[in-house]
Amino acid sequence: MNTAAALSNDFRSIFKTEKTPRTFFAPGRINLIGEHTDYNGGHVFPASISFGTYALGVKRDDQMIRFYSKNFPDKGIIECSLSDLAFDQSDGWANYPKGMFLLMKAAGHQIVHGADILYYGNIPHGAGLSSSASIELATGVLLKGLYDLQTDTISMVKLGQKVENEYIGVGSGIMDQFAIGMGKKDHAILLDCRTLDYTYAPFVLKEHDV
Repeated sequence: MNTAAALSNDFRSIFKTEKTPRTFFAPGRINLIGEHTDYNGGHVFPASISFGTYALGVKRDDQMIRFYSKNFPDKGIIECSLSDLAFDQSDGWANYPKGMFLLMKAAGHQIVHGADILYYGNIPHGAGLSSSASIELATGVLLKGLYDLQTDTISMVKLGQKVENEYIGVGSGIMDQFAIGMGKKDHAILLDCRTLDYTYAPFVLKEHDV
């Protein structure tokens, strides 16, 4: 059974529903050159990778949002409401998708119903491959798809960074979200973090590992 099908079964079991969720994915990233320069407005050279975050969701008829991560099963289902998306330390990992909900709404997007959302990431924990940014962008594409929002990738990239800076309170640059959102198969990205000008460069590993 493939990953998406297995996760779909997990979704129905965890949320006790017969509904079939929609499946979305955002990759992780590596950075080849330019550590510590993104938040100083410098140049970086990242690439997206095949590891990443799956987000499966269905819309609800009320304003409740329920999050569950297979990576943090001890946290169980984390609940909040569209009317109260304030940061809550006890929610742990779920603050990242909560922040995306809040800032997408603040940007003027019409999100009037809640959702049940299952997350699963196969990014090695603590490997420096930007699992938090991957969760943010996975949430962004899920929201765009579930609610038919009129937004583009760059806008979601910027909101992802804003979640980190203003909602979570981490002074990070935009490289992680940009590489994840704008990544292209077999290419790295030469990115100016100040202007967001970028160029794709061929990057084919073949049998080699990074």
